[in-house]
Amino acid sequence: MTGDAPIRAFPSIAEVQDALAAQQYIASEEIATTVFLAQQLGKPLLAEGPAGVGKTELAKAIAGATGRELIRLQCYEGLDETKALYEWEYAKQLLYTQLLRDKLQETLRETRTLTEAADRLAQEEDVFFSMRFLLQRPLLRAILSERPTVLLVDEIDRADAEFEAFLLEVLSDFQVTVPEIGTLHARHRPFVVLTSNNTRELSEALKRRCLYLFIGYPSLEQEMDVVRLKVPDLGPKLARQAVELVQRLRQMDLRKAPSISETLDWARSLVALNAEGLDPETLDNTLSVLLKHESDLRKVRRRLHPDPTDEDEWMEPPRRRTRWN
Repeated sequence: MTGDAPIRAFPSIAEVQDALAAQQYIASEEIATTVFLAQQLGKPLLAEGPAGVGKTELAKAIAGATGRELIRLQCYEGLDETKALYEWEYAKQLLYTQLLRDKLQETLRETRTLTEAADRLAQEEDVFFSMRFLLQRPLLRAILSERPTVLLVDEIDRADAEFEAFLLEVLSDFQVTVPEIGTLHARHRPFVVLTSNNTRELSEALKRRCLYLFIGYPSLEQEMDVVRLKVPDLGPKLARQAVELVQRLRQMDLRKAPSISETLDWARSLVALNAEGLDPETLDNTLSVLLKHESDLRKVRRRLHPDPTDEDEWMEPPRRRTRWN
């Protein structure tokens, strides 16, 4: 969010839950408490958990609820300081030099040696190495923003350990030294949210500087609340059938269990198909919305051999479906 919208703080844990709910994010008391404490203590929040459980959405909801601009740094293997912090726009500098060619010639006309010419140019280098040529990447944008921001460092576990160490320095004091300009200090301390899918172990140093939050798969009732909020057109009976089946799938040994985002995609698919129930044909035709690997599809389909005339087979709760265990 940008512009002149007021910046809001969370006065209590209950207010966190209400404000995030207004952004269509259902936060448990644990999530709301951790968000509140991150605000009060001014510490980064490290949200870890499986992909698709709402870690990135939490940062977006915090930004919307507080009126802060969301600045996102998407991490990947090989990410370095240049891509995360700043770059010099050399093409723009070159164009600027060409435009000022006559002025430069006038400046250097009276010099007699290369050394004298170099010294004269050095006096003018502030013209070429200034903020007008500094291309701000997400970290520097968050530090120099005129308004408070939410800085989302997404999937930090995908970046290299070297970048993680560099990030620690930035998060420790929110200042950056640009050799040609000097030290740039944060105008407003960002609300920092780091996410990790736990594909590698993060350093103890990083975890020590953050408030830690593990976001796992929701309970049946929590997931029902999310589906009702996000896909209100799905009938209550079918919604429960769908969520119960997703919950059972997560109990299986799958290469990738369906996430909340895939539950929502499936729920929207059922609405688009005007499905009235989870009959075998509908399930078989839409199973790939939930499962993204052929081996998982084969494994689940081997388990799915219900009697087509027995509709209750698809509604039976997990504790009675012993063959899913």
